[in-house]
Amino acid sequence: MNQNIFLASFDKGLTRAASDPNGDWKVEHLLTDEHVTCLAADPNNSQRVFAGTRTGGVYCSPDGGLSWQPSGMGGYPIKALTVSPHNPNILYAGTKPALIFKSTDGGQTWRELEGFRRIPNRWWWFSPAEPPDRRPYVMAIAPSPTEKNVLLAGIEFGAVVRSEDGGETWSRHRMGALRDCHSLKFHATNGNWAYEAGGTGGGASFSRDGGRTWQKAKKGLAKNYGIVCAADPVKPEIWYVCVAPGPFNAFSENPEIYLYRSTGGAGWQPIGWQTHPLPVTPTALVTVPNAPGHLYAGLYNGDVWHTSDYGGTWEKMPFNLKGIWFWMLIL
Repeated sequence: MNQNIFLASFDKGLTRAASDPNGDWKVEHLLTDEHVTCLAADPNNSQRVFAGTRTGGVYCSPDGGLSWQPSGMGGYPIKALTVSPHNPNILYAGTKPALIFKSTDGGQTWRELEGFRRIPNRWWWFSPAEPPDRRPYVMAIAPSPTEKNVLLAGIEFGAVVRSEDGGETWSRHRMGALRDCHSLKFHATNGNWAYEAGGTGGGASFSRDGGRTWQKAKKGLAKNYGIVCAADPVKPEIWYVCVAPGPFNAFSENPEIYLYRSTGGAGWQPIGWQTHPLPVTPTALVTVPNAPGHLYAGLYNGDVWHTSDYGGTWEKMPFNLKGIWFWMLIL
């Protein structure tokens, strides 16, 4: 199995690595005038990708990240993006402060989902991650793969909330989920399973009923600050999480990082390309459709490691993405 395009956000612009038919890799830096904050791909058309930026709104690429055009939301700090797996014209964008916008025409126009402002107890949400204003923001938006109107949203620092009507109305915080959400995903095909990594309550949590109820999964983790998670695309009971002692450790020169796999309730097992703790933080864990066992770990320093056997053995990809800040797409 060969994946031949990687996109990653880090500081100014984004990095694109692509292989040619001979297996040679070309690395390019694109959108260099914008601070790219998040990425999203159309699940039904991998060449159609979106980038959120700090001040320039949303950008769209029709060709796997080679060229980019503005796609609305200018002036808003975009922190999360997603494309509906059920309708490619429906997009969701999360911002700072914590608001959610929806487009039903492929990003040409957007409207705020005002029901998100009415979530109970949102007045106390705050984020210590981005001083000095400490305003909370939407870190992740996850659409269900099986129920077209079901969405999950995670706020740093605030809540994990659920909508059953395409974002028009939202629940209060789902008990058992982690309020300091760093990574939130549905399984690729099974709408019952959802996963979270976060900075409160043990580091990891999961749901088996579409995000209605959650169970913390901290037993066996060496540390309790969850950074990022992912799930096997075929076996929803197999998922992965990266943890650290805390935010300052995770991105220091000498981080104390642990990468784990959970298999069907058997507890967490350490995995990785060298003995724990790992010397560089995985800031992106990515699986690809119809490839059981395959996991890509994108590191803070831009390196990418790949396993095809659920973390048993690893190989380093022959390129560097300059740096990876939570968002890496594999097309």
